[in-house]
Amino acid sequence: MPRLSDDFLREIKYRNDLGELASSYMQLKRRGRNLVGLCPFHGEKTPSFNIYTENGSFYCFGCGAGGDIITFVMKIENLDYMEAVKFLAQRAGMSMPEDGYDDSMGKIRTRIYEANREAARFFYSKLTSPEGSEALSYLKGRGLADSTIRHFGLGFAPDERFALGNHLRSRGFTEAEMIAANLVFKSRSGNSVLDRFYNRVMFPIIDVRGNVIAFGGRIMTDQKPKYLNTSDTLVFNKSQNLFSLNNAKNSKSDSLILCEGYMDVISLNQAGFTNAVATLGTALTAEQASLMKRYCKEVIICYDADEAGQKATSRAIDILRRAGLTVKVIAIPDGKDPDEFIKKHGDKGHAAFQNVLDNSGNDMDYRLFKLKAMFDINTPQGKLDYLNEAVKLISELDNPMERDIYASRLSDDTDVAKPTITEQINRNMRRNNYKHRKDEAALLQKKISARDDRVNTQHAEKLRAATAEENLIAYLVNNPDKLTYIHERLTPDDFLTDFNRKLYTYFSERILNNLDPTTSISADFTMDEQSKVYYIINSYKDLPHTREAADEFIGIIKDERSKPTESQIRNSTKEEFTSFFSSLKDKKQ
Repeated sequence: MPRLSDDFLREIKYRNDLGELASSYMQLKRRGRNLVGLCPFHGEKTPSFNIYTENGSFYCFGCGAGGDIITFVMKIENLDYMEAVKFLAQRAGMSMPEDGYDDSMGKIRTRIYEANREAARFFYSKLTSPEGSEALSYLKGRGLADSTIRHFGLGFAPDERFALGNHLRSRGFTEAEMIAANLVFKSRSGNSVLDRFYNRVMFPIIDVRGNVIAFGGRIMTDQKPKYLNTSDTLVFNKSQNLFSLNNAKNSKSDSLILCEGYMDVISLNQAGFTNAVATLGTALTAEQASLMKRYCKEVIICYDADEAGQKATSRAIDILRRAGLTVKVIAIPDGKDPDEFIKKHGDKGHAAFQNVLDNSGNDMDYRLFKLKAMFDINTPQGKLDYLNEAVKLISELDNPMERDIYASRLSDDTDVAKPTITEQINRNMRRNNYKHRKDEAALLQKKISARDDRVNTQHAEKLRAATAEENLIAYLVNNPDKLTYIHERLTPDDFLTDFNRKLYTYFSERILNNLDPTTSISADFTMDEQSKVYYIINSYKDLPHTREAADEFIGIIKDERSKPTESQIRNSTKEEFTSFFSSLKDKKQ
């Protein structure tokens, strides 16, 4: 495949500082030469995401994500390689080369965006036509004004199976493009394509850059499913996007209101709360929590009061907390959802909902309230059970002032002396800290043993050799001038693991061609491979840069290479077996 030149990629990276870019998505603190923060790619309480300013790379020791600035943009913006390069070029005021790369995937994505935009126009036109009268009446019956319907681009998918497909075909879209957008699908016979959405009120899903990336469709009958959403495509992943985030990011609020459904969000927007968002037919994910953290410091959960909604609330609290967000929970009176509540109060809907917001408690208040309802604290056993569970919750708080406040509340609530509660909290914290250290030690041991190395699957089996190989690769990348010295003593065939042999060959060839070893890693390796490469480079970069260090790594690799395999030992003759162990003895002397 044609590729971008190293000079162009080097210029892209020179003009885009990874630390500066990453700080627009997350909070970073300087630790020595590096920057550290809570990983934007998974939920965590303790920062394990590192940016290495010397080589412009990152690695998370929590989830194992790693790469350069192009990889970072690919992951955080959900873009492919070429789109990420374009993103960075535009950010730096650079023009993409006219030739020299294959942009076929980017062209497909562009056509999906265009097909979605045309589909949104089609659905809106149908809503305002005679055949959409029932759907329009439904939306107006839900209290939506014409301006709100226009603002959200709501529409109607006709009760036909070929309407959208025929329309898009007339606009020049191919069957393959429509299928790629998940707007149509092949019939069972394979002779035609059918519209995915029909006889539904349509909700366009728009990303923060203003692209229509997917749709949600609500049936107006009792037919199931009630809501149908676009499946994952090249431009849409339901676990990594939020409905109406494109509106919420422009609100003046430092918080986001997290709702369950589209109509809740739309009703809140119409009432003046433009910072409302919703998940897309799935439970809240860590990726969505990380996405919200880019635009706010606080999330206010506004789920239904039924059992399913309460379970979802408890789960969301944990995910949002792990993402480093402050969490509040709304309890809407009479168990209503936001849409019902605002409609009930009519013109006073904004003031009524604002009052609910103002009186909402944080997630700890909510969890303690729910916990208390589970026990009869008027009995000694009920009170003891409540105290034990409440203490477990409070001991999870990181902020000592928060712990003190809730210890006081718990004391007042149960008539148990605060020092007794505080001592129990401290005991729980010591137990939690011990468990945390034990888990960290187990994780470190697991990493050292390489049992879960998905990239170098031979690592665990050939641990000593693979570790020496990684050391030597890191040494070579950080000391490219030592290539000749290493090559005189070691060939790729001496490597015992295939992946490390591939890396050694790759970096050697780039250095021999006077190219920077790492410039094209994001183009030449998969995401998982990149993470492994940058783990190797950054984990071993502080090793001694002496020839003695290189000699030690080379010696271990050759020593391990000279050892026979288990099958060779099993199949060897008595003389060969004796000779092998004699040679080992000679080496030790």
